[in-house]
Amino acid sequence: MINAKSFNRRYYRSLREIIADTKKIFSQRTQIKVLMRNELISDAFRERIMLAVTEVNGCRYCQYAHAKMALDSGLSQKEIDDLSAGVFHNCPPEEVPALLYAQHWAEENGQPSPETRQEVVDIYDKSTVKAIDLAMRMIRIGNLLGNTWDYVLFRLSFGRLGNR
Repeated sequence: MINAKSFNRRYYRSLREIIADTKKIFSQRTQIKVLMRNELISDAFRERIMLAVTEVNGCRYCQYAHAKMALDSGLSQKEIDDLSAGVFHNCPPEEVPALLYAQHWAEENGQPSPETRQEVVDIYDKSTVKAIDLAMRMIRIGNLLGNTWDYVLFRLSFGRLGNR
């Protein structure tokens, strides 16, 4: 018998969760436009954050799409491979605290410890912290939607698709 425990990626468990996340992100559409135009952080920094969160959540669709976007933003294939494995030693040192935070944030399902959150607030200026938060929130929705789709396929196949 297949069950949710045999599918080990985070996914949306209800339409209510999808709606709540969509409302949150939709209310920030103006800030998203600014983020996507490099006005807050660089494309490369944004893609590093998104790959760090995606590595934790395991969304194959986002991994593919953001690896391509990361290449387009100037990251090397080696750095993308490292980010995809949760390794940050080839990243700019000034971005590593944000990447570690993004990893923690994703591991804690968007509920980081107050101490870890404070460390990021102490390191980066307010607009950078907002950009980091928004990038993480955006990719989380993509990750969970992609994984939810895979969960549906997994259930429809009676678990024969495996847990890729």
